[in-house]
Amino acid sequence: MATIADAAAAVREGGLVVYPTETVYGLGADALDAHAVEGVFAAKGRDREKPVSMAVPDVETAREYTRPSERELAFMRAFLPGPVTVVVERREAVPDVLVAGRDRVGVRVPDHEVALDLLAETGPLTATSANVSGKPSVRTVDDLDAIAERADVVLDGGETGGTGSTVVDVDAGTIHRRGAMADEIEAWLADRE
Repeated sequence: MATIADAAAAVREGGLVVYPTETVYGLGADALDAHAVEGVFAAKGRDREKPVSMAVPDVETAREYTRPSERELAFMRAFLPGPVTVVVERREAVPDVLVAGRDRVGVRVPDHEVALDLLAETGPLTATSANVSGKPSVRTVDDLDAIAERADVVLDGGETGGTGSTVVDVDAGTIHRRGAMADEIEAWLADRE
């Protein structure tokens, strides 16, 4: 069975890894390496106009690659780690290809031991579901489609929670995608208008 060390080595070499999160399995590559990120788009058959989020091991690491406002930072400290993707201003280290040329990036701190252990070894990874675009997200490695063949390493963390993360633009007060904890997020945003 593949180990965190195997996956981290693959990431360092520009490869793709499948890793478990508390929501669904993710497809990871070095989020700061434009060539590696291109590999994620190619493996998924994803439209290059659709940005990909970035996973980091904690909020402090997120601050190294983003410029969150005070409100966004308060939100991140309240909800991360957890099944939430927070859209914040990116720093220059985040490549254009990851964010489809936009000035903001989705940040995720997964609440899953395997994902966090991997992130501690690799630094920022792409945080997109491990499925071909348009196909359902996967909750077990047995459900992986063609992505399994494209990945250099697959980390099996058993069955995941199955509900995608909620994507939120805190400063705009907008939920872009309802997922896990959406009601709690909506309440937090409403309380702080």
